[in-house]
Amino acid sequence: MESFVEFASKSWDFLVSLISSAGIFDVVDIALVATLLYFTYVFIRDRRAGKLAAGVVILILLQLLAELLELNAMRFIMQNVFQVGLLALIVVFQPELRSALEKVGGEPLRSLKSIGEIRERIDQSRSAAWIKPLCDAVTDMAAERTGALIVIEQSTPLGDIAAGGIIINADMNSYLLKNIFFNKAPLHDGAVIIRGGRIWAASCFLPISTNKEIAESLGTRHRAAIGMSENSDAYVIVVSEETGTVSIAHEGKLRRGYDYNSLRAELERIQTKHMHGVTR
Repeated sequence: MESFVEFASKSWDFLVSLISSAGIFDVVDIALVATLLYFTYVFIRDRRAGKLAAGVVILILLQLLAELLELNAMRFIMQNVFQVGLLALIVVFQPELRSALEKVGGEPLRSLKSIGEIRERIDQSRSAAWIKPLCDAVTDMAAERTGALIVIEQSTPLGDIAAGGIIINADMNSYLLKNIFFNKAPLHDGAVIIRGGRIWAASCFLPISTNKEIAESLGTRHRAAIGMSENSDAYVIVVSEETGTVSIAHEGKLRRGYDYNSLRAELERIQTKHMHGVTR
């Protein structure tokens, strides 16, 4: 008991001396590390990587236990595991790392855009004329049970996705959208990308989500919508070919059951949010 009290006393004295000798840069250093750890925890907590991260923590604890108890066989195994561990983590966490880097880099990249590009996007974003024809087209396709996949670009550039499709760069038009997704039209496979209220590209193929928690009843079109929303900040509208249900995917989550009024209200909210983003 006395040894424990002595240990606790020495630990407290060490902690007090450490705090009293800390300078301003030490405080900043600790604050930055704490912030990094917090955002890492938040990022991992809400993704499939959470279970994998828990496994990594267990391996680290096993390594510490092997070192503490001098378990030579376990220590040898863990040392070899950690030699290739970094590469393995990069491979395993590749989707999550890509998503995080895209979101972290979104703001700096946006601030580096030329004045002309910023003015163009502001002018386009301030106009809400594209919302009504888009809602008209989606509502008509839902009634006719015509499958559709429409990506509304936000701050994350989707040039690589658009490059894999057909560039159209046309004004928003409900008839054009319905013709694109007509099941015998050459461009009906894939997604349409909306940029600045214009139909930018069609027949674009989106990344399919590998999330195991997605309902089995959802098909490839919905999985592609969720996958696109996991890899960018875009909003993705889906019209089910089987049921005519209208859904919107954003940040890996799918909300279903939109009608004309609720869809228009949601698009107006997105419009307002995006307008504030490009004018900052």
